[in-house]
Amino acid sequence: MGKIIAIANQKGGVGKTTTTVNLAASLGVLEKKVLLIDADPQANATSGLGIEVESVDLGTYQLLEHTKNAAETILETSSPNVDLIPAHIDLVAIEIELVDKEDREYMLKKAISELRNTYDYILIDCAPSLGLLTLNALTAADSVIIPIQCEYFALEGLGKLLNTIKSVQRIHNPDLDIEGMLLTMYDSRLRLSNQVVEEVRKHFADMVFDTIIQRNVRLSEAPSYGESIIKYDASSKGAANYLNMANELVKKNMETV
Repeated sequence: MGKIIAIANQKGGVGKTTTTVNLAASLGVLEKKVLLIDADPQANATSGLGIEVESVDLGTYQLLEHTKNAAETILETSSPNVDLIPAHIDLVAIEIELVDKEDREYMLKKAISELRNTYDYILIDCAPSLGLLTLNALTAADSVIIPIQCEYFALEGLGKLLNTIKSVQRIHNPDLDIEGMLLTMYDSRLRLSNQVVEEVRKHFADMVFDTIIQRNVRLSEAPSYGESIIKYDASSKGAANYLNMANELVKKNMETV
């Protein structure tokens, strides 16, 4: 049975989509069957995997509305072993449309329950907010990965996210775990980056992944070509970082089976 992991942080620009796309591609290289669900109206994960957002007819919007079943919304990508449920700007409207519906927090969970046996990992790229879309992702997920950038204000808002996770655990999804915190945008030359790593590891210890994602130009370039870092430049530092992270995730989950 596959594992559902949400990648969430209400702060923007922390590397959520970069992590979701490149972790999916790295797991695919490790011969794991992966589904990426783009639950962000900005649809950056969709374009980051080479899908033209304007051409998207069916995706996360229809999935949450329950007007289409999950199988009808899945697209193949050029990344080996990676499928995608794409997003479109119309996803912006979903929060308003779901607000009066019964069990609105469980729409995604119900829609993807049938996919668990098809994939080894289902990764959900969350919007940079703690709204209904992110709530649906956390309710559907088995665990959450929290990217934290190695910059000033890194821990700002983290308490709010952890409180939201606790609230989801209490009310909607008692089985939700924190898979781990992932340090991103690390620059070893900067004293501040090293201070953030030290601070996060001191406060959260075993909850932090050993792998650190280093700041890397090739990593920044890859999305503009609609490619993961694995496809764009497999020899880059960014590719090595995400392959290490994928290996760490797989190993961790083998140990907990």
